[in-house]
Amino acid sequence: MTPEPTTPPNPPGPVTTGSRTLPPFRADHVGSLLRPSGLKAAREDHAAGKLDAAGLRAAEDEAVREVVQLQRDAGLRGATDGEFRRQSWHMDFIYALGGVNKVMDENLRVQFHNEEGDIEFAPPSAHVVSRVRLEETIFADAFAFLRDTVPAGVTPKLTIPSPSMVHYRGGRAAIDESVYPGMDAFWEDLTAAYADQVRGVYELGCRYLQLDDTSLAYLNDPEQRRHVAEIGGDPEHQHETYIANINRALADRPGDLRVTTHMCRGNFASSWVASGGYDFVAEALFGGLDVDGFFLEYDDERSGGFEPLRYVPKGKQVVLGLVTSKRPELEDKDALKRRIDEASRFVDVDQLCLSPQCGFSSTLEGNNLTIDDQKAKLALIVETAEEVWGGA
Repeated sequence: MTPEPTTPPNPPGPVTTGSRTLPPFRADHVGSLLRPSGLKAAREDHAAGKLDAAGLRAAEDEAVREVVQLQRDAGLRGATDGEFRRQSWHMDFIYALGGVNKVMDENLRVQFHNEEGDIEFAPPSAHVVSRVRLEETIFADAFAFLRDTVPAGVTPKLTIPSPSMVHYRGGRAAIDESVYPGMDAFWEDLTAAYADQVRGVYELGCRYLQLDDTSLAYLNDPEQRRHVAEIGGDPEHQHETYIANINRALADRPGDLRVTTHMCRGNFASSWVASGGYDFVAEALFGGLDVDGFFLEYDDERSGGFEPLRYVPKGKQVVLGLVTSKRPELEDKDALKRRIDEASRFVDVDQLCLSPQCGFSSTLEGNNLTIDDQKAKLALIVETAEEVWGGA
């Protein structure tokens, strides 16, 4: 049953029971933020040999301090470092795993789409060449700096790619058969490495961890399922394998570590890869993935409807990505409230939160909007959440 709308002065919107003190928060964001021009220039100077590693680190430190303040000014209760020390939201992590090499493979091309046309390229990919292992906690220094930078009352969040991302793009062909004749041993080693990573960041003080994942959203798209079949995978059941192995990686996590996942359809220079609602994976995903919350993209018609949310069990949060990170135009607050109300027909409104649909800068290039546009969108999310749920 849809909750009754609130009374003026803040119509429209559903009745709720208040704010959240644990992540994911009523007003939240995915993780990556637009890199400032000074940081981009520092990276270029470092690549050209004009700036040493210490100089680049100093530029990153200052940029992280500023972006933490930007999030605080917006009124957010959680903060990331904007992923400012990375070139890519996922590959920087994957290449840091023991046993994984960076390679160029022209056969693994990615086609992104936008309103003007398509972008096709073959970015570096990952090949497993020896037993997968965690040699040291990845992003440890980056998280420690964020932990020590956020003000009291703000929760630092670390984002890393899910285990699925080590497998999805290349599949079996990207895993040396002389190292892993069977896939069971690969998944055992990979999930053990992730479990070590989870323990490592927890010991550093991380209490809000996010596993970012494109595979579980891509598999809703028939074109992506065809791709999986072409590279020898099982398009009908691969999402179930991924869910089971994410759960293995998280099985022994501490009870006070909050874990979310973001299901992304691709994000590069305001372009995307996949389309389609969450229908294909919804029952297995929402009912089976052992996380505390789901960040879902719901900013346009590519996202499908809210009907798959009927599979979300009690006790899980859904962060509705209703505010696009791909375009500068600012959403209408009342329209956001109506969308939240629509979603509440399928999952209790108290299980809902609000965020941008994706990161603003999954790679250092960033999407086609300005830092001021980004600030306005974050502020809108906070304002809308406060009016819908109160005290966000």
